[in-house]
Amino acid sequence: MKTPYRNIYAVLKTNRFIVLAVVTASLLTSSISMLMVYRFNTKMLNSAFAVNTDGSVIPLKLVSQNENIEVEALSHLELFHNYFYGIDESNYIKNLEKALWLGDSTVDNVYRQKKADGVYNRLMQYSLVEQIISINTELTLSNKTIAFRTETLFEINRGSVTDRYQLITTGNLIRVDRNFPNNTHGLLITNFFENSLKKMNNEN
Repeated sequence: MKTPYRNIYAVLKTNRFIVLAVVTASLLTSSISMLMVYRFNTKMLNSAFAVNTDGSVIPLKLVSQNENIEVEALSHLELFHNYFYGIDESNYIKNLEKALWLGDSTVDNVYRQKKADGVYNRLMQYSLVEQIISINTELTLSNKTIAFRTETLFEINRGSVTDRYQLITTGNLIRVDRNFPNNTHGLLITNFFENSLKKMNNEN
């Protein structure tokens, strides 16, 4: 006798096969997707940023960060010293704000001391112009930090008189997250100190 339920086991067996096939395909697809995401993330972590001729940072793949760290450190320090010491009445607020993004509280302490000593007030009062002549940095690289010693030559224009100074600064660099556009190199100046400031003989 034929009934509608005669082949129910065959139907259930077919449905079970379909469900297992769908679950297996989903797991396989998820595993492949996770593997692709992992490989992509690893590739991105091994990517770096190229440093342009003007010191700006451009995202670039297939470049090891370790290969560029010295170039970026020099560019970071040059940028900082230009901002912190290359100032005049019209740009000092903007430049100092940019410089403070590149260092920790030790940089801020130097800034506050200069402010307390009236350096920036004299800059405005006498319309002084501090112009950077050259920046030369020596680096000592290690696994965790980068020590630096920077010699900055700059001139202070007092109208009819121009005085030249040599400034020696030291400190360390540590790696931090990149912050565009405030800290594009992903480095932070620590233990910043102005070792010496010497007035040079004026060159004729």
